Amino acid sequence: MALKPSMSVVTVWFGTSNFAPLAGSFISDACSGRFSTLLFGSIASLLNHKAAKITNREAGDTTWKNIFQGLLTYLNWHEGEKMERTVGGQGGGFLYKHPTACTIHEVLAPATFEDLMATIDNSYKIKVQHWFLEKDYDDKGGTRSVFNALDSMLKGTLDRLKMIRESISMTGTCLGEHGQETNFTTHEAVIRSLCVEGKVGTALHLWNRNARIHAISDVVTHNHLVNGLCKMGNLEKADWFTKEMLEFGPSPNCVTYNTLIDGYCHVDRIDKALYVLSSMSNNGIRPNRVTCSVLVSALCKKGLLDDAKKLIEEIRNEDDRALDLITSSILIDGCCRKGDMVQALELWDQLSRKGTEMDVVAYNVLINGFCLSRNIKIAYKYFCEMQKRGFLPDVFTYNTLISGLCKEGKFDEAWSIYSVMSRVGVAPDQLSYKMIIQGLCLHGDAIKANDFLLCMLEDSLMPEPLIWNVVIDGYGRCGDLNNAFLIRDWMVASFVRPNVFTYNALIHAQVKGGNIVIAQSLKQEMFSNGLLPDVVTYNLLIGAVCRFGHIRFALQLHDEMLRRGYEPDVITYTELIRAQCLKGNMKEAELLFNKIQRSGLIIDHVPFQILIKSYCKTKQPERAFDLYQEMVEKGHVSSASTYFSLISALRNKGLTEEADEVLNHMRMLGLMK
Repeated sequence: MALKPSMSVVTVWFGTSNFAPLAGSFISDACSGRFSTLLFGSIASLLNHKAAKITNREAGDTTWKNIFQGLLTYLNWHEGEKMERTVGGQGGGFLYKHPTACTIHEVLAPATFEDLMATIDNSYKIKVQHWFLEKDYDDKGGTRSVFNALDSMLKGTLDRLKMIRESISMTGTCLGEHGQETNFTTHEAVIRSLCVEGKVGTALHLWNRNARIHAISDVVTHNHLVNGLCKMGNLEKADWFTKEMLEFGPSPNCVTYNTLIDGYCHVDRIDKALYVLSSMSNNGIRPNRVTCSVLVSALCKKGLLDDAKKLIEEIRNEDDRALDLITSSILIDGCCRKGDMVQALELWDQLSRKGTEMDVVAYNVLINGFCLSRNIKIAYKYFCEMQKRGFLPDVFTYNTLISGLCKEGKFDEAWSIYSVMSRVGVAPDQLSYKMIIQGLCLHGDAIKANDFLLCMLEDSLMPEPLIWNVVIDGYGRCGDLNNAFLIRDWMVASFVRPNVFTYNALIHAQVKGGNIVIAQSLKQEMFSNGLLPDVVTYNLLIGAVCRFGHIRFALQLHDEMLRRGYEPDVITYTELIRAQCLKGNMKEAELLFNKIQRSGLIIDHVPFQILIKSYCKTKQPERAFDLYQEMVEKGHVSSASTYFSLISALRNKGLTEEADEVLNHMRMLGLMK
């Protein structure tokens, strides 16, 4: 038998009032423990009452959301009132106030209470919208799922509020002078949680309150605080905190020092990291493998291999175990990245002679080194050796080989490695596909790159925007505009939002095809989609209109570029110089060239080349020769055609000595025999 709906619930159901009547009905019964009964009874009556049927799905969703949000509002208000009564006697009601009263921020340290509430609340967040997936709201609807959702909501909310109330009560006790014992284990857990979430300021505030009542947190909590400070980049305070631990306890352990050392290494302050290492030893803490690995890695990244070896020797005198496979692998990797494969192999042989058992990571480091030095054959040798010794290559191993092969243009071999990878059960990842697709597009095989894009989707891997953009650009460079736009549409259909690079690839394709109007319309489409053109966008358009001699339009784009806050680069000015030279406006071209030099931009050979050829065409070889000499002084080398144009112009003007000078320079450069 259907229950008779209460007037307050029906009122809310039809949306003719706000939540106040329903809240009032609940408030009157909440104190007597009948809140859940009344709530479920009211909702059940709604579900069974024929007058409450709603045929419009969107209206139903909105109504249910209003009810649930209203319930949450009431729960938080009601529990807050109880908290105020609970804490009021201890902390003077400092934590919960009625909305019309002073805010929490006025009575507690900035962001402290807000962060505390958010930390405890994170695990209990309720997303109401997930509960509105039923296909109808009539008597035949999924009432069980609704009741389960309500039950979960109530339990989760009350548990959350219970935890908040306990934390508030604990903090209130700390503020008072009752001397009551507090559950500091819970307090420390909150501090650690805050540190993990990056709310270190709030964590330090709570830690300070503990310290005021002489309750010292354990070393694990202190390590969380040191780690949080290091991640924030506040290394000075982390260092100070470690010294405070030495003075007042608990004593810092190896983890504390390792955290501080790692923090200094991340900001490239190796000297401070080494100072912490010496302090660590002076305080009786022996460095472990982590200490050594962090420091060796930092030194190798800076190219200080000798210092890294010296450090290993110093630490090994105290503890031979510190020089393990991990540390040696880091040192080998440093040698590989420096290009010193001889030294890398010497270290490898030392490990082998000592009977050190290698692992997959060590082999990956060595294989990567040979791929970086373009020695694929030796990389294959160690690839085979690791399998003979029973080590199965992982995705990093295969990606390293694929990368090396793609860089050398050996795409058939890269495809072979990809095939082997799939057969042995090692799933290709985003990086595997990205390297192959990029390599194929750079070598003009956009069709095969598209095939790999399909393979990616078949493997349930959604390509990142970069991969879509590479394929679009690949088709654009091949002049296949239809497929370029087809990939863009496919990208949008896959819910991957096109970015500035996507549009730049499409604009480049249109510009290459001479479709300036369509290229310009793509720029306007960028604005419509909330994207702003960048310097590359403007350079593409300016270059296109300059090649067609539309100088006025090019200058308009240049002015628009400046208005939007973009600084023209050497490419921008080079295209404008080219346009002025095509029109024979050598004076304006010269002014632009001087502007580049005054701007401090690094000039390449292209502006010189354009001006030299233009001066030769306008029969001004003297000025062309002056620019040639300036170009040589700056160390630039132009094309052979530029030199031949200059030699011809000089000889036609009777300047044979200057022509011979240019000719000798060409021979020196190896441009002619």
